[in-house]
Amino acid sequence: MNKALLIILSAMMALSLLSGCSGQRVATAEVSPIIAETVKASSHNFTYEVDPATLGIVITSDGVEEQASVPLKKREFTEYKQEAGRTEWTYPAEQIKVVIEKKDHYLDIKIQSLGAEQFQWPTIQAVDYLLPLWEGKRIPSNDPNWKQFLKEETLTWSESFSMNFMAMGMQKYALVYVVDNPFNNEVSFGTEPKINLTFTHEFPTLNPKKEYGFRLYVTANDPVSVAKLYRGYIQETQGLKTLAEKARENPEVAKLYGAPHIYMWNSQVLAEENVNWSAMQSRLDNPIWAWITALMERYTDDGSQDLKSVLGEAKTEPLNAYHKHVLVKALNQVLKLKQLYRPDLFRSADTTMLTGIAGGVDKLSEQKMYAFNKSLLKSVFGDALANPAEWGQEQSTKLVEEMHQAGIKQAWIGLPNWANGLMNPAFVEKSAKLGYLIGPYDSYHSIQEQENKEWNTVYFPDSRLYNEATITNKQGKKIGGFLNRGRKLNPTLSLPSVKQRLESILQDGILYNSWFIDCDATGEIYDDYTPGNVTTQAQDMQARLDRMAYIAKEKQMVIGSEGGNDFASRVIAFAHGLETPVIKWSDKDMREHKSSPYYVGGYWSPQGGIPERYAKEVPIKELYQHIYVDPTYSLPLFKLVYNDAVITTHHWEWGSLRIKDGVAERMLYELLYNVPPLYHLDKEQWERHQEMIKTYLNVWSPFHAKAVTKELTEFKVLSKDRLLQMAKYGEDLQVMVNFSNKDALYEKETIPALSAVINDGKLRTVFKAGDVAH
Repeated sequence: MNKALLIILSAMMALSLLSGCSGQRVATAEVSPIIAETVKASSHNFTYEVDPATLGIVITSDGVEEQASVPLKKREFTEYKQEAGRTEWTYPAEQIKVVIEKKDHYLDIKIQSLGAEQFQWPTIQAVDYLLPLWEGKRIPSNDPNWKQFLKEETLTWSESFSMNFMAMGMQKYALVYVVDNPFNNEVSFGTEPKINLTFTHEFPTLNPKKEYGFRLYVTANDPVSVAKLYRGYIQETQGLKTLAEKARENPEVAKLYGAPHIYMWNSQVLAEENVNWSAMQSRLDNPIWAWITALMERYTDDGSQDLKSVLGEAKTEPLNAYHKHVLVKALNQVLKLKQLYRPDLFRSADTTMLTGIAGGVDKLSEQKMYAFNKSLLKSVFGDALANPAEWGQEQSTKLVEEMHQAGIKQAWIGLPNWANGLMNPAFVEKSAKLGYLIGPYDSYHSIQEQENKEWNTVYFPDSRLYNEATITNKQGKKIGGFLNRGRKLNPTLSLPSVKQRLESILQDGILYNSWFIDCDATGEIYDDYTPGNVTTQAQDMQARLDRMAYIAKEKQMVIGSEGGNDFASRVIAFAHGLETPVIKWSDKDMREHKSSPYYVGGYWSPQGGIPERYAKEVPIKELYQHIYVDPTYSLPLFKLVYNDAVITTHHWEWGSLRIKDGVAERMLYELLYNVPPLYHLDKEQWERHQEMIKTYLNVWSPFHAKAVTKELTEFKVLSKDRLLQMAKYGEDLQVMVNFSNKDALYEKETIPALSAVINDGKLRTVFKAGDVAH
């Protein structure tokens, strides 16, 4: 028996039976197509053969045979059983049981552990791969760029793949493996002589589910057929929740339609222009500065050395730009501290204000504490400081007013920290009343033991969490937090702290209407082996969904998260990172070598504006240009499934203006793929780029507002060099993009170089990105 091929029918009608005849080809009936909302994606009729000794599967469709999986080395198998539509056997040496069952239009493959710790299957060799890496990539198996990038590469499935399938482009059709268990999987790549991939599943001791498997479909070898087949699978198994449905639950979601995504950097609420410097210099010998110095030394990361130096120099020389920067930074830092108030130093503080803290500063909400501290500083510095209501308004309220006057009627505005809004509630109120979505960055991923005002997301008032609710790996060690600082918080134990934080932030009525939660939709999930808190990756993922759903439903926030992998598609409305992810995290030229032209910059701005890591224009290495942004490899796989369900854009490290000499191409990508531009703005950046932004948004915003309500129904590559591409949204909204530097001709229509042509019914718009980008 172990030398015989087991031949099983595919695509049988319900009353058909397996023949079970070795070596015999059996005709099959037509299968019913899987129907998406507006696009029919048919799975092809096929038969298959499997060799139990090697688990090699051969698919035959339209008379063409293809190897669906590379055969394993021959091994002994036992307990072979075959019934109508179902075959199973066991590998005793590996402690693995295999069950294959033919369904109406796919092959159902289950691999069960009978004691195995892991199993590798399938290994796949294809002509090319259509993979949901980020938005989607086409990877030719002999491509030198991808061979270099994937050499000896192993990817964690839940983190690296935005959707749960992998499609193999064969000679005449595509084979689509839909993964039924997204947890504890890795994909490793071989590159010689051509690219192949191997799927490995671990069976953790703490996980009672000892099974993984696939649905194997056959469909046409093009991205639309592959993605629509998966969309049909999603509709069948869990339902696809559209943006329209989300907007019915929270009408604020509709404010994302046509909205660019803008991070605004106004973390220093007191700006240099809010200081009367001649008056301030005369007060630098006030005892308050000794107290500010002591507070900085004790409570800030960078300490007080710079401030001490400036205070010494300012006694004998005029204040220069550096002096002013250090002094303003110091005032902004102590403004955040509840320890600022000392009755002996603030004798002129307003009596009414002091009555409000009769119970102690500790009793104040965070928002009221900032207002109190502003008043304290004003009381001691007098006319050296402007009225606190004016602090920072040039970089916040006045900036959004300018944006609105410039015609930007819809926008998502993200703040790097919730404190930015609590220190400047007038800015949040103005943004909300102008019709914008505005919300803070928040995170429940990393946790540190000590409070840090400059990194407040990692601190939680519940002191037990650090030791009792952080994740332990299977070696018994705690998993380090972001940048290997602190630890990772177990999401299943986080919800009380989530509720506590939200209640604290919102208690004074700050008009946030959106919330961005770092990491929750990235697929960075864990098994936790902590005794007493053992949890699986499935429980970790569910807990992340629960906390996002709590904020969305209970607080009526428009929810976004990093990544946007499709397990979160029913909860989130938008995601950052799927279109351009973090580019090669491990490259030292980009992350460590500050003299390198590719260095992306640090996380904190010494001047208090936009950090280099977000504002600095940098080139990227040629290999990364091909892998991450080259349109010849890109495919809108996620958009073909979820365009009308989740709005996705770039990671905040790689905003629309980030890549040097790449702005025009990114504009075209954003139009073709219906992607919001992502900007980092302060007053300086707005003044520098506003004409380009306004010109682009005049075209992009109305297009996106219409396209995002529709399914992406068609995508085509129109030229041999793959630089002329077309996407169609719904029935009559079409965009053609020419990524090349030369005019292109398609069906007697000229598409100018670096341009997009939008056809909306009878309305035709030509956008020349090459002329606009500068």
